Amino acid sequence: DYDFLSHDLSHVSIDHGLPLTFWRSVGHSYTAFAKEAAIDELAELAGKDAAGFRAQNMKNNPRLANVVRIAGEKMAGMRPAPGRHLGLAAHTSFGSYVAEVAEVSVDGGAIKVHNVLCVVDCGLAVNPDVVKSQMEGAIMYGLTAALHGDHQLRNGEIQESNFHDYPILRMNEAPEVDVVIVESSEAPTGVGEPGLPPIAPAVANAVYKATGTRLRSLPLKLS
Repeated sequence: DYDFLSHDLSHVSIDHGLPLTFWRSVGHSYTAFAKEAAIDELAELAGKDAAGFRAQNMKNNPRLANVVRIAGEKMAGMRPAPGRHLGLAAHTSFGSYVAEVAEVSVDGGAIKVHNVLCVVDCGLAVNPDVVKSQMEGAIMYGLTAALHGDHQLRNGEIQESNFHDYPILRMNEAPEVDVVIVESSEAPTGVGEPGLPPIAPAVANAVYKATGTRLRSLPLKLS
């Protein structure tokens, strides 16, 4: 997503002996979390705002830079209630470009996501209602993982077995979601997966604004 002139990437795979299957947005989920949390730290070190720093380093990715620009402009006009803070993240996946802003509060270590702005460029939006609903669903799915998606292992066996001990996002936890679809004449691209990757880092970056604590692992926990 970014065009830094100097960078070094490494990847380590661990065989933990557990069978894995597919998950919504696949590897983009944790990849976007690591990347966008780190980018926020770099923006702070550079003394730049989150959107401006990202766009400045996306000259080779103009469509992602555009959704970041739109999200940043809307973010600048937001007026969060006292005790609430905004976090931004952006990611490219499945040919689509998404930027999200999460409005978050923290009370006694509990993270609450109140509102999410989602700006998506998926090429020609053949059915905008489907695009909107897919973005909303991906955000809720991603928040379930970001806030609740923990597994406990005992003697090699996962202890959670169903929704009574593996909670999903409840209606009272679900944020308001505003989806902005960028008008485009480009070929249509994916909408089932791309709404998920930016949500966890957007929330983590907002939590930092609220608490001064950087969360570098999932699920997001302050205690």
